[in-house]
Amino acid sequence: MNDPAEAPAPAPGRTATVAAMSEPQGSDAPDRSDCLFCRIVDEALPADIVRTSERTVAFRDLNPTAPTHVLVVPRQHVAHAGEVGAEHAELVAELLTTARQVAEDDGIDASGYRLVLNVGDDSGNTVPHLHLHVIGGRRLGWPPG
Repeated sequence: MNDPAEAPAPAPGRTATVAAMSEPQGSDAPDRSDCLFCRIVDEALPADIVRTSERTVAFRDLNPTAPTHVLVVPRQHVAHAGEVGAEHAELVAELLTTARQVAEDDGIDASGYRLVLNVGDDSGNTVPHLHLHVIGGRRLGWPPG
């Protein structure tokens, strides 16, 4: 099992190791110590990690809105979906693939789940690092918010 995307999820309530993949660092690179999610990816902060891949880390939300509420974040720092461009195509595909795997792992893939990206203050985004919410395990209302 050399493919980290196929690694089994850690036992519930356990924190998995998410050794940071090498990321280009330069004068334009953000200070990863200032970003909450970068610190989780870099193992400077604990989290309930449920799945990792080459480009992503998925962990349980500290304030869940449903039985399954997992955040899938890229290891690379991208502030929000409004900054995503064509150069991020593989990264976005991996975010979605990881989200699907989380839904399968939690047994909500057949009943349904919601994927949410928030951009900016009015959306309620509080961490300026791209993250995809995987929410499910109960009937979700519409419209959201």
